[in-house]
Amino acid sequence: MVKTKTVYVCQECGRKAPKPMGRCPQCDSWNSMVEEVERGGREGGGRRGVRVDSQPQRLRDITGDAEARWPLPIEEFARVLGGGVVPGSVVLVGGDPGIGKSTLLLQTALVMADGGRVLYVSGEESEPQMKARALRLMGEAALPDELYLLTETSLEAIEQHLQSLSPRLAVIDSIQTLHSADLESAAGSVSQVRECASRLQTLAKAADVALFLVGHVTKEGTIAGPRVLEHIVDTVLYLEGDRFHAYRLLRSVKNRFGPTTEVGVFEMGSSGMEQVPNPSEAFLAERVVKSPGSAVAVTMEGTRPLLVEVQGLTSSTSFGNPRRTANGLDYNRLLLIIAVLTRRVGLSLSDQDVFANVVGGLQVSEPAADLALAAALASSVRDRPLPADMVLVGEVGLSGELRSVPQLPARLTEAAKLGFRQAIVAASVRGHDAWPAGLKVTPARSVTAALEAAFKADLSTGS
Repeated sequence: MVKTKTVYVCQECGRKAPKPMGRCPQCDSWNSMVEEVERGGREGGGRRGVRVDSQPQRLRDITGDAEARWPLPIEEFARVLGGGVVPGSVVLVGGDPGIGKSTLLLQTALVMADGGRVLYVSGEESEPQMKARALRLMGEAALPDELYLLTETSLEAIEQHLQSLSPRLAVIDSIQTLHSADLESAAGSVSQVRECASRLQTLAKAADVALFLVGHVTKEGTIAGPRVLEHIVDTVLYLEGDRFHAYRLLRSVKNRFGPTTEVGVFEMGSSGMEQVPNPSEAFLAERVVKSPGSAVAVTMEGTRPLLVEVQGLTSSTSFGNPRRTANGLDYNRLLLIIAVLTRRVGLSLSDQDVFANVVGGLQVSEPAADLALAAALASSVRDRPLPADMVLVGEVGLSGELRSVPQLPARLTEAAKLGFRQAIVAASVRGHDAWPAGLKVTPARSVTAALEAAFKADLSTGS
């Protein structure tokens, strides 16, 4: 006889409790405890007589290429994965609703079906809806013969289809819609998500099927379900971007087969997710030169330098406490820059509303953009534009000093390729022989010296 018991499981962190609670004691989330029925083992059962089929192997005797990959024609996606699709890997793709997860994975399934059988399982769309989307992406003549579509939410049925079709790649859209008959909880609950992901991972490893799972995100921006879901899979990707902008960033936060520092840039268009081979040029395409409050920073997304426009705006406040608003920048970093400009540079910002923005919907978190932000705010206060062909790279300290940033030669090389002719960096940077030709690099030891050099250079250009 199978034992059953009722437990209450937090849908945010997976903590179990024997009785309902208003707030989870582990993650402090309110009203997240949901009643679920668990089935235990049979009465009188035990672990005696367990058959062990696995055997330890000597490391030097193990054969096979663990780094074998299937080429992925979508280069931006392949870069984030580490160079291609690894057979038997499980990839979890998360992102906000409508950000483009299903579109990107359908494009991946379409191009990968040219080299082998691919199964796309959707628990949210019907087959005609998926075909209509595929026609919009590829056209009738370009549809591959080896792409199979399936609308199913039963885990057991999906397992049977995977075993009978034997695809080399499968997409599950999404993991929260699946349910197993072995559990009595509803689809999308912690128990169902964990059980379905574990069984699909076991099947993928045994059959060498590259498996892509789509995961919904919570209001906090994390993938719904327990954190154990991210431990089950091999790679966790997040598709980020402002839904009011066309650009999307595919970022890796976990990757057992490659680096977690790479990022892929896409643009959402009428034909799906289009690759952006030169994201710096795209982010600066609509920049208005010689405009006060605008500066260009060079950030690093993995091994790729990106040039972005940082905007600053100051205006006299109408309230007792001035407003500070940051879009695309760390709010605490903005407060730090304002304090340094007020105390070390002598700019009066205590009675000014301050607004900072990164153009293009990009989120900049590294301190290399500190100097560009400080210059943009100083330009807005003084109502004087910065040189149009200048980039500013440096971290700002509390004493107003400039600190060096990593991979500076790669940043300046990218700036020179896009036509920039001036750069202001920290004076402590070494390797002056590595600066690209045609780029005038001005070292500065403090924010004050950097701003003086920037505005002096603007006067020398005749503006």
